[in-house]
Amino acid sequence: MTPDPTAVTVLTVLTTTDSAEKAEALARGAVQARLAACAQISAPVTSVYRWNGAIETAQEWQILFKTTPQRYAALEAHLTAAHDYDTPEIIATPVVRGGAAYLEWVSAETAAP
Repeated sequence: MTPDPTAVTVLTVLTTTDSAEKAEALARGAVQARLAACAQISAPVTSVYRWNGAIETAQEWQILFKTTPQRYAALEAHLTAAHDYDTPEIIATPVVRGGAAYLEWVSAETAAP
């Protein structure tokens, strides 16, 4: 049976933090635990948001993780526990198309040891 090419096999998961060191620690921790195949850090980005009734502006570092739907819950739990924000941004987006070899690599790298 041929796999469904429209089935979601990979997710990208986005979070942000307030320093390069924290971003790298979150990325390394997730990859080391096999919760993500890789993580890319982009920075700085300027975030504008409402927090506790006030409009805030802050420089942040974005981390984009590549994982599978099966590993998402564990990745979310890891990020929630490791993050120092009260309410960390954790957003998952399905990858609807991608290179077959890359998608297979993500799946292999996030398989439980």
